Amino acid sequence: MMQEFSQLLSFLSERNCSLVAVSKTKSAADILRLYEQGQRDFGENYVQELLQKQQELPADIRWHFIGHLQTNKVKQIASFVHLIHGVDSEKLLTEINKQAKKFDRRIDCLLQMHIAREETKFGMDRDELSMIQPDKYENVRIRGLMGMASFSDDENLVRNEFRYLRMIFDDLTRVPAYSNMDTLSMGMSADFKIAIEEGSTMVRIGSLLFGKRDYSAN
Repeated sequence: MMQEFSQLLSFLSERNCSLVAVSKTKSAADILRLYEQGQRDFGENYVQELLQKQQELPADIRWHFIGHLQTNKVKQIASFVHLIHGVDSEKLLTEINKQAKKFDRRIDCLLQMHIAREETKFGMDRDELSMIQPDKYENVRIRGLMGMASFSDDENLVRNEFRYLRMIFDDLTRVPAYSNMDTLSMGMSADFKIAIEEGSTMVRIGSLLFGKRDYSAN
């Protein structure tokens, strides 16, 4: 696994793309193996699991919350979370801002866009995005956008969905309130190479690094 990890890092570095190692359901020992190879960014989907690992593992790990975050759970991670990927509503953004203020923090966030065919995936559409007013949130910094493509073997479909998200990102950076955005998080184990070709600056990879997930752990 370590050789594959090194090769992946080299591939991403050449393309100016950062890696979030998706560690949900994985043990502290699994995470430490990558940590010892220099990986610092890890992504979790469940608040309770993230809280437990944050207490057990080295303090310099940058924890990314990449799952669907409920507003009533924000307060539990607001003191330490590095980046919240799935901000899919104005209501959630408002709550993150509120909780960040309590800890005198400015929390980095990505706005999640719905780009896939599956209705089960979360995310805003362009009308909902247009309602967001970044200047309202003094304790939030919107760093960019996140999206998940359809789970499909149709490469053209996946590519077009990523391309659509990149177009939204490019359009948004022309708006003064969003001009400092620098992160486009798209691409996972099955489609990260397509995502990078379409402009991704951050990929979220789990199974390629850790093997198949053990869902019985949840």
